[in-house]
Amino acid sequence: MDHDTVARTTLIRSASDAGSRVFETILTRSPISRIDIARQTGLSQAAVTKAVAPLVAAGLVDAPPASHRDGTPGRPVSPVSIVLDAMVMIGVKVNVDEVIAVATDLATTVLASERRALPADDPRTVIETISEIVDALETQLGASASAIAGIGVAVSGDVDSSAGIVRESNIMGWADVALGDLLQERLPWPVTVENDVHALTIGEHWFGVGLGTASFAIVTIGRGIGSGLHLNGEVVSGAFGVAGEIGHLPLADPSLVCPCGRRGCVEAAASTGAIESAVSAALGRPIAIDEAVALAHAGDPDADAAFREAARLIGTAIATLVNLTGPEVVIIGGEGVSDFDLFEKTLHDAFDAHAFGAAARCRILTRPHRFEDWARGASAAAIQSLVR
Repeated sequence: MDHDTVARTTLIRSASDAGSRVFETILTRSPISRIDIARQTGLSQAAVTKAVAPLVAAGLVDAPPASHRDGTPGRPVSPVSIVLDAMVMIGVKVNVDEVIAVATDLATTVLASERRALPADDPRTVIETISEIVDALETQLGASASAIAGIGVAVSGDVDSSAGIVRESNIMGWADVALGDLLQERLPWPVTVENDVHALTIGEHWFGVGLGTASFAIVTIGRGIGSGLHLNGEVVSGAFGVAGEIGHLPLADPSLVCPCGRRGCVEAAASTGAIESAVSAALGRPIAIDEAVALAHAGDPDADAAFREAARLIGTAIATLVNLTGPEVVIIGGEGVSDFDLFEKTLHDAFDAHAFGAAARCRILTRPHRFEDWARGASAAAIQSLVR
């Protein structure tokens, strides 16, 4: 980090509670007037002005002269906005077979991206690959690399983000991996480790649907069945870092063993691997997900049954989530969304059958997420860690 980036990082980390709230409001809602910042934060205008001044001096916030933008008389408007390129953040998504990384500005707009295949999924290989991919991003960024202020790493599983420990990741085959400390030994910037769906939710909370929605949930369909919760303006992480894990609700046939080792989890019947296994067993030969999708579209009864059962369980799990937490919107994402036509009717029917009362008014939307979007979520988690 250059001198300016160090100074900006120090300013943000040492800010008072009021200063952090003001910076977060400008970051997620700029351009915004000081009057609106006061309304959003509940602070006095004097407190807002006091908090904004050092941010402007540090080059984090731009405050052009006040003006009557609409030509009407009265108090002049004085909007402030975040200086997007004042800092660069790196977001990394770890998959079982590859690593995807992006460098972003402070609004998670992608400035550079890289992806590398993983020759193995052990922690040492993953750490080495992350180090290499970050070096490649530095090269792409050129002079802007001096503005890198932090790195976020997103991994599937039970992640203790406060300690940087991956407690359990079935997809990676990890248990109690101190990924944050191990990466911190290799990298010169602060490292944030987060569950991948929680990271995606943080990104939506600050820079996506969360800006206009008081409460929402994200459900991801693919190699796993994940979920993230945003309630009353905050992303829910739970007392132990685990919240909204609908993939491990015991709604499936108890004879099915989940990759987590437990029986009857939604994921045991609804994940990509579970659908592959069900169709393979029915047809008596190995079936990959692409062929299972093609068979289902062609009307094969065994493939169709596997997708319908997956959809029924996911719809029931979403209804359970909505009944318990009451979000306005559920966004369904992940790689499985590309074949959502195979899930849609049965999923909605199951949701309608189990959603209670007014909870049935919750809207269910789909949003395809590329793996680059997951990496952007990791960058958002790093930004949030810096601010808070």
